[in-house]
Formats: sequence, structure tokens, C-alpha cells
Amino acid sequence: MIDAVDLFCGAGGLTAGMQLAGINVHAGYDIESQCKHAYEVNNDAVFVAQDVKNLTKAQLEEWYPPASGRYRLLAGCAPCQPFSTYNQGRDTSSDSKWPLLYHFARLIQEVQPELVTMENVPDVTKHEVYNDFVRSLEDQGYNVWANRVACVEYGLPQHRRRHVLLASKLGPIELIEPTHRDKPVTVKEMIGDLPKIDAGCCDPDDPMHRAATLTPINLQRIMSSREGGTWRDWPPHLVAECHRKASGKTYPSVYGRMSRDEPSPTMTTLCYGFGNGRFGHYEQSRALSLREAAILQSFPRDYEFMPPDRITFKAVGRMIGNAVPVRLGQIIGESLMKHVKSHEGYLSPKALV
Repeated sequence: MIDAVDLFCGAGGLTAGMQLAGINVHAGYDIESQCKHAYEVNNDAVFVAQDVKNLTKAQLEEWYPPASGRYRLLAGCAPCQPFSTYNQGRDTSSDSKWPLLYHFARLIQEVQPELVTMENVPDVTKHEVYNDFVRSLEDQGYNVWANRVACVEYGLPQHRRRHVLLASKLGPIELIEPTHRDKPVTVKEMIGDLPKIDAGCCDPDDPMHRAATLTPINLQRIMSSREGGTWRDWPPHLVAECHRKASGKTYPSVYGRMSRDEPSPTMTTLCYGFGNGRFGHYEQSRALSLREAAILQSFPRDYEFMPPDRITFKAVGRMIGNAVPVRLGQIIGESLMKHVKSHEGYLSPKALV
């Protein structure tokens, strides 16, 4: 019923979620060729290593079946780094990722899909390129719904907030109502049954369930950390020099343990590092394993990111942190499917040809 192409697809989080919702995702485009293995091994779709800036209308239209009664979806979650709060105060105007949203808008204008979705960091709305993007959709007759989404309200075990946009030529559209507003999914529910491992070790049955090594002082630090706590709980001799200064005392959200009975913090590309956020395991003296981080991003437990003998923390951590959570992709997909079913009498211009 819905045929889709996923631009900036990465390791396939959005594709995996939309396929769970029943959407036929035929292909994903991304410049990071390292994502090809994860995308194709886990999803029934083709990975194309190509810069979206060079993508043409003809190339995209090859993926959409010509049969009537089907709806075309173009999904595009452009890299979020220029819009991230981590870059506040920095000049990102020369970042090569800035024009990508304009190229997404160009492809929408050329292909005229019935449906469009995009996802990004909440601060994307503060930038001119985003406002131009929305205005372009509205000028072409799309009904646009866009809002900040607390992913924890939709069953993601993570305090992640994202900006989600849905657009349709069929009629008014919106994201489905929250599914877990009153009962969030917790860290322990998701990863509490995984085998225990030590820092620097790997589960022999799962090459993704591996934890980064810790220096002797960081091992002392995590052993002195309480669940849900931060470096402020440590004895003075373990506190880092940067946190002793007045400028560092306002940054408590590093070197912390998670809380087992709450959702996790937002997974980042450095989610496997104890010193990079509140990524300490709630009871074991180590940071999150790659598998645990992937699960907290709602990837299936058997999702394969790289061949077992090629797994690296940096490469896989980057894929996990940059991914659209599978659960959010599923919610987006379910919203689109519900919308289409309520407009089954609509005939697209392409179907009338």
C-alpha cells in the first residue's frame, strides 16, 4: 500500500521500524558505505551508497511500482549535527551537511510523493533551512504536521526528544497518540537479562555484547559511583581536574551510572564510553556494551551492524547513536498507515496517468 525510499538511511533504524509497521521500503540511500552491511542484512531493502546531492528524479522513481492504489513515501532524516545543541555558539554555516535538507526538498518537488516524513533534533526548527523546507511543502499543497516528540511516551526506553514531521497530499495528518505516556519502559526491562560482562570483555555468544576497557582510575571511579549518580558522589581524589574548576562544576551528566527503573539517557555516538555521558551500567562496573546501547535504541537483539570480526566501538557506536530509533520509525510508519487507510479513495496523479 505504501512504497518508500529512505534517504540518509544509515544503519536502517527508520527502515526497520517502517517495515514493522507494514510499509514497503525498497531502498535506502546514504553516503556512509560502512552502513551497507547493517542495512541490507537486517532489512528487506537495497542500500545505495550515493550522495543525496547527486540523486535524480529518475533514479528515485525506479523504486516505486507503477500499480494504482499505492502511495509513494519519501523519508529523509538528514544528518543532525549542524542543528544539534552540541553546536550552539559555533559557526556551522560552512558544514557540508547544511544544504542536505534543501536537496531533500528538491527531490520532493521533482517526484511529488503522496507522503513525506523527516526526523531531526528539536533545534532544527530554529534554522532557516527548516522553515524553508516546511514552506516548500505547504506551497506544493502538502498538509504538514510537525512537533517535538518525547520518544519515551511511545515505548522507547530512552529520554530522547526528536522533531518529527509528517506531510501528505491526501489530507490532514498527525502522529498517533502516545502509547506509553503513563508507563515508560525502563533500562532494566530492556537489558537486565543480558549476561554479565566485565569492562574490556565480550560475551562469547554475542560479539556485540562487548564493553570498552576502563583505565585504572576510571575503574575506581565507576566502582565509587552510585546508581543514578554522577562524579559528584566520588571521594575528592577521584574527581577530574576539569570538574574541580568552577566552569566544570555545572556539568554533572558525565561519568554517571544509569538508573535501572528509569529510561536511559539519550544514546549518542559515544554511548559506549563511561566518561562521555551517563552511560555507566546501573550495577556492573563498566559502561554500556554495544548491544545494550543498540537495544536501548530499540534495535532487535539480533541486529547485526558489522561482520563479527570487524566490529569496532567507534564505527558501531556511530551507527547506533546516529540512528533513528526503530521504535520511533515504527510509530511513524503506523501513523502513515493509519492515515492512508482513512483516505483509501484518494487517487494520486501518478495513478491517473
